[in-house]
Amino acid sequence: MYAAATESLIKQAREIKEEELQRFCGRICKLLQSKDVSGETVDSLQRLHLIVSATKFARELPSDLMMKLQTVLRSSSCPEQLLILSSSIIRESFPSSVHSLCSDLSQESRTFSYVASVVLFQAGNKEDVNPLCHHLLKSLESRLSDGLISKHTLPILSKMITVYPEILTDDQVNLVSRKLVDWLRYASMQQGASMSSGGFFSGPRTRQPAPLMEVDGVVTGDFFTVLCVGQSYTEDQWMNMYTFSMIKSWLLTYDADGTTNAESALLKRAQVIQSQHQDDRSEVDSSVMSMVSATSSSSRLLSPKERLREKAFEYCQRLIEQSDRKALKRMDTELQKACIIESVSIIDIICGEDPSYVYRAFPCIKALYSRLNGDYAYARALLPIAQFYLNHSEMAAVDSEAVFCQLLSHCPTEQFNEPMLAFEFVQFCLLNSSVLQERVANYRQSFPNLLKFLAWNSSGLIAEFMELLPSLVAPDTAIELLHTILDLPCLAAALDLQQRSACYQASDRTTWDQQGAKVAASLDAFRQPSFRGLFLYILRPEAGTGDTIDRLKRLHEILADMAESPRVIQCAQVVPVLLHVYFNTVTQKADEKMMNQLLLVLLERSSLLYNIKTFNAEVQKVFSTHLLALCKRHPPLIVDQSREILDFAGSPANIYCKEDFYTHVVWVIGEFLSVSYDPRCTVELITSFFENLEAVLFEITQVRQSANPPSFSPRLITVLMTTLAKLATRSQDLIPRVSLFLSKMRTFARSGPVMACYSEEDTEEIITRAHELINLLKLPNVAQFVLAPSAGGDGPRWHRDTNSSLPQAMRAVSDLLHRHSSFLPT
Repeated sequence: MYAAATESLIKQAREIKEEELQRFCGRICKLLQSKDVSGETVDSLQRLHLIVSATKFARELPSDLMMKLQTVLRSSSCPEQLLILSSSIIRESFPSSVHSLCSDLSQESRTFSYVASVVLFQAGNKEDVNPLCHHLLKSLESRLSDGLISKHTLPILSKMITVYPEILTDDQVNLVSRKLVDWLRYASMQQGASMSSGGFFSGPRTRQPAPLMEVDGVVTGDFFTVLCVGQSYTEDQWMNMYTFSMIKSWLLTYDADGTTNAESALLKRAQVIQSQHQDDRSEVDSSVMSMVSATSSSSRLLSPKERLREKAFEYCQRLIEQSDRKALKRMDTELQKACIIESVSIIDIICGEDPSYVYRAFPCIKALYSRLNGDYAYARALLPIAQFYLNHSEMAAVDSEAVFCQLLSHCPTEQFNEPMLAFEFVQFCLLNSSVLQERVANYRQSFPNLLKFLAWNSSGLIAEFMELLPSLVAPDTAIELLHTILDLPCLAAALDLQQRSACYQASDRTTWDQQGAKVAASLDAFRQPSFRGLFLYILRPEAGTGDTIDRLKRLHEILADMAESPRVIQCAQVVPVLLHVYFNTVTQKADEKMMNQLLLVLLERSSLLYNIKTFNAEVQKVFSTHLLALCKRHPPLIVDQSREILDFAGSPANIYCKEDFYTHVVWVIGEFLSVSYDPRCTVELITSFFENLEAVLFEITQVRQSANPPSFSPRLITVLMTTLAKLATRSQDLIPRVSLFLSKMRTFARSGPVMACYSEEDTEEIITRAHELINLLKLPNVAQFVLAPSAGGDGPRWHRDTNSSLPQAMRAVSDLLHRHSSFLPT
């Protein structure tokens, strides 16, 4: 959401008239003609940028203004701010400037990068980008004196191949690969010339290049990498950094090695390994050795793509070695972490393209894992290591089970409050969900830990968990997973209390009180040994300790003070969404036993939920929807769980706290309690259900002038009446009882308390439904056909085929109810 002032500016920019825009553009043209850049020029361009970017469609600007802006964009003498504004305006405007800008591409690096950004943004196809691509490749082939154009080439080239990977031919890919090898492996080992400010004491001696340093202050003794520290850098060192930043996307885009003979490829690889040490000793420094390497034996043996893999692999191994040094600056420590993540990812890609690297890589990766394991500061770096083990452990005959057990059990427990780690961890699980299910035994058992990420970062991870949840559903843990999803707000509250308890000591009562007396009371409960078992269960790392806890209601009471916490409320909002995903997954796979268990959970947990505003109602709506799906998929559930359903439906108290779910339970009783669905459905069972529901309807429709107005909807009354009528048609001895009861519904509907509560339409609905049911029950055979159709009655044939019995029966019933007034009650 924008601030009010910002919203007002955007609205004005969207509503500007075309005539006013043209006048404003003319004023900008006059300002751009001046050689001096004034504050008014910058301010006007900023306003124009807001106008062209405030709408989703491109604004058409005058051609003379577009030419002026393109002239500014090509001018090397313009200030940086003007170049940025000009490129931003051109990108958002119409018509497209791709062809005019590509007709005269400048060699000036500052302007070229901005021109390229416009071309890539406005290009509609590969042909629009071809001139820019040819210019980039030409600049790579030429050796410019200043070398500045190359430094801006790689970021543009990386963006281009991301959008149009097919734009480069094989020869061009080989050309770029050779250049990347040179920049990656043969950068100079001295710092760049320092920019001296001059002065009396400045002299040639102080301006001599100094050696590069490692992050721990030691002089660098091997080749240059991004972890080498200096006061300033040479151009080839900058190219080295740019190359490392794009090597991953380059390898992923152009991974074909070009070889057709596997035996020849293996022979080449063996030759390279033999000559590796000699080749390394020969590659000592800078561009001289780069030219020599062109005639080296390894270059003759390997194609450019293969050579790039080799040098990228060596580069990443060197970075991993450098990351073990203790950095003097905190910023360098963060850079080490980033380099570990990128290096392991690149090695993983290289091993995927050429499996012969796996045996060389595993000792390095294994040693790295042993060093980082247990250090939570490097938790994010464990993910690419785990990905490497997942991809290559079978080929190397390495047991990777311990890696994944450690990852799944410790990272979520200790680092659930790290948003970036949470996102990357869930992305890792999504990317490898099928493999994890097959090869990692405790993956599905770890859902209590994985859900901690969601409980703490609800809004940011809901889409990912909707996709991930089906992979966590297993027959042996499905019921526990359902309970855990329902208890997700409790988990969010418990994690919050755990964080607060770790931050505040028991003696810091003043700090607790600042958080509010309610939170302090929950913190007290969290620290009490008598409640330790409850919190240990909610915060458990793995499944398998039971479906739920007996004292769940007590836990809700303890956490009642946390129900208004923003984190808990936000977490509660994602539970209904996850429940839909869960039930849609389970109902497709569940067997009869699991369906019975699911039905029992629905009945039990409908009244055992964390008391959060609107949370109970939303969850019960989900329960209602999937109760119908469960019973429709397996109708014998009603008979299997008849005792529990009878207890639930026979309690009027359930009406007042969960009316919607109760109404659906009553409906499925009337719909599926039939011998046509289950031969075990006896007359005695039907009668017991009938008597329970009759007692409930009788109790809630008692007419007393002193009675309170009904607190339930007319829909519940009509569903109860219809269900009783359905049951009566299956045991016709009950028809007189239900007919007598229905005949009294007019008195109920016209009573004072009911009329004061319900609208006229509601009371008419009750009376009309009672009249229709009485009329049907006068003809029991017709009533049974209409109220309790056969199981195939919802098939297309029964509604489309005019010769089938259902349309004829419906016409007959319609005539019966609407034409013969003698059948209507007085």
